[in-house]
Amino acid sequence: MERAIGNLATAMRLYVEAHMRFALLFQDDPEEAINNLDMAFETKLEAFHRLYDVSKSLLDYHQHADTALIIALRNAIHHRDHPLFRSALARVYLDDGVERWQGAAFLVAHHPSLHRLPVTVRHLIRIDDLDARLNPDLASPYRDLLNETKAILRFKLIDESLKISNIRQRGARDRYPDDQIYLDVMPVVMSAVCRAFKAMKAADVAFKGFDAETYEHPFTEQIDVDLSRVTFKSLRPEDLPLYH
Repeated sequence: MERAIGNLATAMRLYVEAHMRFALLFQDDPEEAINNLDMAFETKLEAFHRLYDVSKSLLDYHQHADTALIIALRNAIHHRDHPLFRSALARVYLDDGVERWQGAAFLVAHHPSLHRLPVTVRHLIRIDDLDARLNPDLASPYRDLLNETKAILRFKLIDESLKISNIRQRGARDRYPDDQIYLDVMPVVMSAVCRAFKAMKAADVAFKGFDAETYEHPFTEQIDVDLSRVTFKSLRPEDLPLYH
């Protein structure tokens, strides 16, 4: 478990470094900047999953919406047998071209923090991607082929605890097309890491190494995300690079 904690902490540091380099690199090479950032995000998901693999006895990850969603998201991206969960940056700038979205606006939902350390890094995924993968009632060809009873319980937990239905309702009320409604999943990731690190600390698992020691205190004592609330922002596609 100590090694898994260290690997996750290092992946978190590498993501922050990719984020810090993003704006400058985007000016010269948008494709490299976006791919670097998205790959760093996927690396963080993989590291979280490794910690999950070795610490199931200390935390029931599937009983909490934040950890359950991050594991489901990792599995979906890891297997990649579908077109889902491309980041907003990749979809707009690499797949479609920002010109296609001229005059459009995205609705971005974000879970706020409860502490003096705001979540300033972003990773936007479409709500309809989330539904296509996790909602068994939709019978999507891209759905996760989990046991139906478990799939229903997981979807209900995530939908209700993370207020995803509120996001859909706001999007419908403000007349956003389904493919223009996004969730910033980074606060959920941070909440999941906090939950896992607190469980490790409570079990007296050591945080060894520079990265693990650096992230131990903020993610066990300082950071607190309010998953019961969502805030909303209308964002033009051309402003996406400034939002990250």
